Amino acid sequence: MRMRSRALLVLLLCSLLAGAANAEPSPDPTYKDCHPGDKAALLAFKAALGEAYHFASWTPDNPCCDWYDVTCDHFTGRVVGLAVFQDANLTGTIPSALAGLPHLQDLTLRHLPRLSGPIPPAIGKLSNLSSLRISWTAVSGPVPSFLGALKKLTFLELSFNSLSGAIPASLGTIPNLSGINLSRNRLTGAIPPMFLSKSADQVYLWLSHNNLTGPVPAGFAAVEFAHLDLSRNALTGDASGLFGRGKELQYIDLSRNDFDFDLSAVVLPEQLYFVDVSHNAIHGSIPAQVASLSNLQFFNVSYNRLCGPVPTGGNMERFDLYNFQHNKCLCGAPLPACKK
Repeated sequence: MRMRSRALLVLLLCSLLAGAANAEPSPDPTYKDCHPGDKAALLAFKAALGEAYHFASWTPDNPCCDWYDVTCDHFTGRVVGLAVFQDANLTGTIPSALAGLPHLQDLTLRHLPRLSGPIPPAIGKLSNLSSLRISWTAVSGPVPSFLGALKKLTFLELSFNSLSGAIPASLGTIPNLSGINLSRNRLTGAIPPMFLSKSADQVYLWLSHNNLTGPVPAGFAAVEFAHLDLSRNALTGDASGLFGRGKELQYIDLSRNDFDFDLSAVVLPEQLYFVDVSHNAIHGSIPAQVASLSNLQFFNVSYNRLCGPVPTGGNMERFDLYNFQHNKCLCGAPLPACKK
């Protein structure tokens, strides 16, 4: 009996030890300060920006995981997030000291109108970045090709800056990049042929308000766009491949380019709620299918070369003259009646 009790006790102890080994570690409440290397890099970042008042909480005697704009991993104490935003007085260039934050996953530099200069190579060394946002700044120079080395990147926003030159083809090699916003810059040249060809489902792309030229890449027909904004560029050619039955597309803005294709041959994705193809050279007629798109809230085909009757019924009462004006020979309400 005694032997059996001992055996049961041993089995119970083994079970408890195994459970403890497999249990997830709980956060260590002693992690008030970040890794010494991360702290040194942050202090160097602050110094490079002239010890700005924005970083008043960033002092050596303060635990850096409590610093304003800084996020730490609760288990490791490593800095994983840095978000500096909305400071019109912060002046300088993006500090190369960022390279000293190897575990950084989220970097945001936003609404900093006096932050200038190019995007430094240091950012290309942040191999754990999943989100990079540099927007509403005076940052200039090219979109660096070294950003293509950030293979964990899922979202890239470089909007509302003064970036120039071509879109680097290297961005198309990032495997899980599902969101890119390069709008409101001074970018030129063509969209790279294989751009976003390796991206995951549900892709969001903003390239509006640049000076991009040439056709839409043929490979875009196979990209599962949910949101696509190519407006206000100088793009040309046939963009009909962006549409199609069964696609995930919900929002498309191709306005103010020089696209030329037959709209009557287009099948519109069923989930569309926003379509703006105004100010192009699109011909043909408006597909009758438009009237049956139950989610459609905005539809603008004005300033093109369309002909034929405007579809009736369904949701067409939502749209007025503004949505159809200045075409070659469109007719029917809300335009003048078609001639018999």
